[in-house]
Amino acid sequence: MLVKSRLVGTKHRDNNNNNKNKYVIEKLAKNIFMISAFISVISLLLIIGFVFYKGLTPFVLKGYSFIDFLAGTEWVPSADKFGILSMITASIISTLGALIIGVPVGILTAAFISEIAPKQVAKIMSPAVELLAGIPSVLYGVFGLSFLVPNIQKIFNLPKGQSLITIIIVLAIMMLPTIISVAETAIRAVPNAYKEGSLALGASKIETIFKVVLPSAKSGILAAVILGVGRALGETMAVILVAGNSPIMPTSLTDSVRPLTTNIAIEMGYAFGTHQEMLFTTGVVLFTFILILNLVLNKLSSKAVD
Repeated sequence: MLVKSRLVGTKHRDNNNNNKNKYVIEKLAKNIFMISAFISVISLLLIIGFVFYKGLTPFVLKGYSFIDFLAGTEWVPSADKFGILSMITASIISTLGALIIGVPVGILTAAFISEIAPKQVAKIMSPAVELLAGIPSVLYGVFGLSFLVPNIQKIFNLPKGQSLITIIIVLAIMMLPTIISVAETAIRAVPNAYKEGSLALGASKIETIFKVVLPSAKSGILAAVILGVGRALGETMAVILVAGNSPIMPTSLTDSVRPLTTNIAIEMGYAFGTHQEMLFTTGVVLFTFILILNLVLNKLSSKAVD
């Protein structure tokens, strides 16, 4: 009996020790996760604070007009002229143009891969799309510069092929992997019962895709569009190579333009003083624009879920 009681006591102590070790490990893991979250949030706040501090300095301390900055069409730092309306216009048009091309193609491709394509074809196409997403953006720019630019120059008989339409095509191509991957995941998540019920009621496969599957996956498809917009607005290296980088107000799709991201990347290396601060202000405008656009799209996405 004594030996048995000792064994029971030893086992009880071991269980207590194990419970204490588990508690310590869980506490430590919780603290690590919390510290990681704080680092992420603080880093984001520091970056935003620094950009806004540098970007708002010319208007708060130096007397520049923010309205003139937004509405001005001349960007001549040597003459103290800072207007970005032409760049805002170029960014908006190029993003909308890329969306008009990229969203329908991406959604239809995702529907084909997930609903129509044979399994062997889908197994090849899905990894191929993911591979496209991993290609560095500068390579898309090199493709645009070496293939699209000469052809557009010949087709439209232009002095040079770097133009707004070239940017739109390149951004649309760059959007496709993101939109296809996310939309395909959303479409595959639609329950089979929805499709079977539609087919049982006499709808064709194509009718089922357009009237049942895609509407059921609209929240995920909107998420794909949001990610695509973020990539289009924030793209820099590929756009530099195909834009032409002329800070003028675009009047046609064949004009050479300079979007907001390109303006920052081109001039930040040698800018100083007010010129550098105005480039930070350009970043503030770009950040605000993307934030508003994402809030609107997220609102639409939440309504789609409801």
